[in-house]
Amino acid sequence: MITVNEGARDQVQKLLQEEGRPAGSFVRVGVKGGGCSGLMYEMDFDHVMKDGDQTFEDKGIQIVVDKKSYLYLLGTELQYSGGLNGKGFEFFNPNANRTCGCGESFSL
Repeated sequence: MITVNEGARDQVQKLLQEEGRPAGSFVRVGVKGGGCSGLMYEMDFDHVMKDGDQTFEDKGIQIVVDKKSYLYLLGTELQYSGGLNGKGFEFFNPNANRTCGCGESFSL
């Protein structure tokens, strides 16, 4: 399962509304090769399910993960930190052995 903290929930709801996303839109997260540590997180809004997608809901936010990214992200929490020193959305992944300084890539 992938979870969201309250800050991430609030920010996702705000962005969905501000961007005028269609009803049924969700957060799509995934992993692709690249970055300082070998794997990079991807995050976007979507409203179309694909074959093999895994769906989770936490605090009213629907999160969808593609089949290949599922094992890399299992147990991850999506957090949001705003304000002057905030970094925006961050992934806290218990499967990562190493992360880069910016927090956008990791390795297993």
